[in-house]
Amino acid sequence: MTKNLDPLVKLDNAGVNLSSKWLVRGVSFEVLKGQIVTLIGPNGSGKTTTAKMILNILNANEGSIQINTKKLAYVPQKVNIDWTLPLRVIDFMNITGEISKSLILENLKLTGVENLIYSDIKNLSGGEFQRVLIARAIAKKPELLVLDEPVQGVDFNGEIALYSLIKNISDTLNCGILLISHDIHFVMSSTDHVICLNGHVCCSGTPSYVAKNPAYIELFGEHTASVLSLYKHQHEHSHSIDGSIVE
Repeated sequence: MTKNLDPLVKLDNAGVNLSSKWLVRGVSFEVLKGQIVTLIGPNGSGKTTTAKMILNILNANEGSIQINTKKLAYVPQKVNIDWTLPLRVIDFMNITGEISKSLILENLKLTGVENLIYSDIKNLSGGEFQRVLIARAIAKKPELLVLDEPVQGVDFNGEIALYSLIKNISDTLNCGILLISHDIHFVMSSTDHVICLNGHVCCSGTPSYVAKNPAYIELFGEHTASVLSLYKHQHEHSHSIDGSIVE
């Protein structure tokens, strides 16, 4: 898909101050339609805070945020559910607004879990539940999709499959995606731009550039950059959404 040159969202030197403490400061980047931008950094580095500025959950105390779309969807890092209650996937998809069964099936199919439509969510694996959460978010046909640690609690193969799925969603819907992650091991093959945060922007650019940047190496270690380069070299092919290799 061709990327639109007008950004869906643009941050210019944005920051959040709560209780006389800067949670994050000096953040500047933009997300274009059809682009995947990844925020990386250690715990407490300001990744989720930055996302909440974009989602208008938190106000920026300095700088500016320009949002050029009303079609935003968000998959949070944690979802509070009473797991003792019986709740099928089809019912979960309808919690915040009724969606037609055909649209539910369409989006569950896009995330590879249409066979789970009548399953109880408490019986889903971590990867299956993440796919349902993403399906619920994209059912709104967002222009900008914000994913906060979408592979948390998912095993190694599930991580690769989910990142492939996210790339497929970007291509299929031609939406911008802001992906929040603690590392870029598996997003290397699909991310367009990386912003490394640690209370401020330490470095930004393509994944390969960031992996070699001294600020990134200082945060994550020399071995991480080496593993990242090796992963890039071994992954000149692509994966389908189930994680299998597409020649």
